Amino acid sequence: MKLNIVLFEPEIPQNTGNIARTCVITNTALHIIGPMGFSLDEKQVKRAGLDYWDLLDFTYYDSYEEFLTKNPKANIYYAETRVENKYTDVSYSDNDFIMFGKETTGIPKTILGENKETCIRIPMLKIEKARSLNLSNSVAIVVYEVLRQWDFPGMN
Repeated sequence: MKLNIVLFEPEIPQNTGNIARTCVITNTALHIIGPMGFSLDEKQVKRAGLDYWDLLDFTYYDSYEEFLTKNPKANIYYAETRVENKYTDVSYSDNDFIMFGKETTGIPKTILGENKETCIRIPMLKIEKARSLNLSNSVAIVVYEVLRQWDFPGMN
């Protein structure tokens, strides 16, 4: 079974490096939709991802449209903070895609509006100045829920 994580225009190199590391250790493919706010050659990305980069199943797309064109049958869940369905409400299937938005603004409202039925959220307290969890933590939470549902395939 294969899970796919999609990062929409990530901005913080350390988050992307941490996510890449999580993807490698969980046999999850990482898809990045650009533009990114940094270069994958930056030392912060490499340091956060350790020496796992050559083990990563990775694809880069120049735009959301290119991502959709190259993955025409993708079953995509859109992770966002202000939606109804919880990430635990979904029964995930082989080869599903879970998209996370950029750190400062999330996934564009136009994309969310066109995909309301497949938007998911991680429940959080509503605190005035605290908007959301760190992106790499959010990805890890959702990845491990999917793996739990699949009974952790291939893992000891």
